[in-house]
Amino acid sequence: MKLLLVEDDQSITELLAEALSDHDYVVDVATDGQAGWECVESCDYDLLLLDVLLPKVDGISLCRRLRSHGYGMPILMLTARDTLRDRLAGIEAGANDYLVKPYKLQDLLTCIRNLLRSAKESAIGLSDRSMTSI
Repeated sequence: MKLLLVEDDQSITELLAEALSDHDYVVDVATDGQAGWECVESCDYDLLLLDVLLPKVDGISLCRRLRSHGYGMPILMLTARDTLRDRLAGIEAGANDYLVKPYKLQDLLTCIRNLLRSAKESAIGLSDRSMTSI
């Protein structure tokens, strides 16, 4: 599975990329929202991990932009912003889930697995429905 991590904190990026790679994920990294947009335009990802507070284009705006352009893959917001208002903004922008920093690696991995499984089940369900309509 190929993931895009959009995170501007180098120490978090290094730790996450290594931990995710250790769990057999291929991880690309973008350090700002604009670079994240460019990565999505040029590669197919199974899941996006977006920080909210990013340079150039913040994570909420990037998520909203991706969804408005029809991007359907799961998006997980990773952020220190933990108010209900912040969470609602992320979900309303189109994020599938919202995980507050600091989080345990196991919680992140569980969330990623759940989002990937849900996306796969949705894709299978869509193809099943299209097959029955033929």
